[in-house]
Amino acid sequence: MSRNSDELKGVTLLGNQNVPYGYEYNPGVLEAFENKHPENEYVVALDCPEFTSLCPKTGQPDFGRIVVRYIPERLMVESKSLKLYLFSFRNHGDFHEDCVNIIMKDLVRLMSPKYIEVEGIFNPRGGISIIPFANYGDSAHQDMVRRRIVDVLGTRRQA
Repeated sequence: MSRNSDELKGVTLLGNQNVPYGYEYNPGVLEAFENKHPENEYVVALDCPEFTSLCPKTGQPDFGRIVVRYIPERLMVESKSLKLYLFSFRNHGDFHEDCVNIIMKDLVRLMSPKYIEVEGIFNPRGGISIIPFANYGDSAHQDMVRRRIVDVLGTRRQA
């Protein structure tokens, strides 16, 4: 059950050796492809351990890990486009919490997933690690949205 060329029309970055890496925030680089299993409830996890953005006040680089987990509906994010998108934050000056929410909202606009969560695990600055978490669910997944927030809060209290 291989994908045919019609199913891959929107995927232009994967396999393209001449793709430039942009370092200015660019949600336009995100690409999606069709989910062949929309009837299934399954989770896709994507982990970017080398996320970089800039402090909006000092301009100093911030380093962290971005983890995206989602239950796809009709569309899925293409991973190379996600990598290029996340790299586009390199010169973007925003707080960690803003970056995580922007990423989540851009992915919701791209895919309209059943459920999505984005977590940022940022390296300590000034002795403090910041670990923002944002999630979204369609009308059928609102219980999951609330449950995951409670799970995250409970985990953080125990740490």
